[in-house]
Amino acid sequence: MSDNRKDGNRNQNGQGSQNRNWQGNGGGQYQNGQDQYQNWQGSGQGPYQNGQGKYQNWQGNGGGQYQNWQGNGGGQYQNWQGSGGGQYQNWQGNAGGQYQNGQYQNWQGNSPYRGPQGGYQNQQYQENYGQQPGGPVKRQKKKKRKKWLFIIEIIILLILALGLFLFVRLGRMDRMSLKNILTNEGTAAQTGYQNFVIYGVDSREGDLTKDSHSDTIVICSLNKKTKEIKMVSVYRDTYLDNTNGEYRKATECYYFGGPERSINMLNKNLDLDITDYVTVNFNAVVELVDLLGGIDIDVTEEEVQWVNGYQVENEQVTGAAMEPISAGYQTLNGTQTLAYCRIRYTDGYDYKRTERQRLVLEKIFEKAKSMGLPTLLSLVDTMLPSISTSFSNAELISLATGITGYKLGENAGFPFEKTTASINNDCVIAVGLADNVSRLHDFLFGTTGYVPSGTVQSIDSEIQYQTGAY
Repeated sequence: MSDNRKDGNRNQNGQGSQNRNWQGNGGGQYQNGQDQYQNWQGSGQGPYQNGQGKYQNWQGNGGGQYQNWQGNGGGQYQNWQGSGGGQYQNWQGNAGGQYQNGQYQNWQGNSPYRGPQGGYQNQQYQENYGQQPGGPVKRQKKKKRKKWLFIIEIIILLILALGLFLFVRLGRMDRMSLKNILTNEGTAAQTGYQNFVIYGVDSREGDLTKDSHSDTIVICSLNKKTKEIKMVSVYRDTYLDNTNGEYRKATECYYFGGPERSINMLNKNLDLDITDYVTVNFNAVVELVDLLGGIDIDVTEEEVQWVNGYQVENEQVTGAAMEPISAGYQTLNGTQTLAYCRIRYTDGYDYKRTERQRLVLEKIFEKAKSMGLPTLLSLVDTMLPSISTSFSNAELISLATGITGYKLGENAGFPFEKTTASINNDCVIAVGLADNVSRLHDFLFGTTGYVPSGTVQSIDSEIQYQTGAY
């Protein structure tokens, strides 16, 4: 039995009661001081403490309940490796206040999250939730990063799959590579514009690039900056140089030499730099309008009989059943729209017909803009056998995806100043081809006072000589 037991005080060193002071000095049970369970390796008074409060001070000095692990200060639950005072305060830091260096604050530092005295500051609750590298916060960020990487990978795969599908499907389209496109020497470059031409051919045997007259010739000029598209119809019977010094109707050039020769005819006579084309036949118009759900047109009394009459022939060519209509504003289906585009025997004759054709193109364009890319691609896919073009797959996809950003501008017919002459079966004669070309460049490109090339002026003189019309 030890000396302490002999003194009546078990396991103690000093004055006081039972079970006190492990490696320390003082009095009381398990303590260095006067109260219970106090001061492991320290000096002071109170239970578990060095100071004046309960359960306080492991290796340190101070007062307050549950206070000061390796540090100094006062206050409840305070100051782990630091100095200061306040309840639940300051792990490795200095300051005072409840749960804080400032309220609820300061893990390894001396500032609140938004200022020196505020609450819940300094790195989002880091006094309680500060994480070391590799902790839960970092793992959570890694999970989010992996999630986003996975989503991006899926999107890329879908884009690649869609691109592959489009290239395969669009590969079915009839294509013609234009290798010998001509432009006039001295022609001003139409910088900032993309010029192409839409042909509508009377192709009853299915051939889109030869042995077909181009009943519709619409020059389209896309302003690359403003995304505005202007359209100009060239009247099919316009008397022009067919590129070889022979003067004939514009429509015949396509019949003898296809789209390449027709484009060269337009470039030579009008000082243009057209490089691409799209050709459609009767079936394409019928299919496109039907897939769009029809277009709204105000049909006049004069036009009704011709719409119904042309439907009979359309049914024979396309197989689409005719549906007679009455006058008034209405939704026309594919075969009715095709018949409407073909009318040339009302007041205005072929000039009025080109107006109808441009109106139908406007209606189709506006309706197509309201549809998503998948629907547009479905339209193209259905129409592939009825289309021929020089555009590449990438160019077609670019045009299709950008359609919502395009807008239609003014449209017109060419020539602006015109007359007719009984030469080569009633032709349309440009009264002063050079002057008309100058107006055309002003209309399409805003080129005021454009001076046509020597080639155009020479053609102008020859037309005047042959026709005597002006």
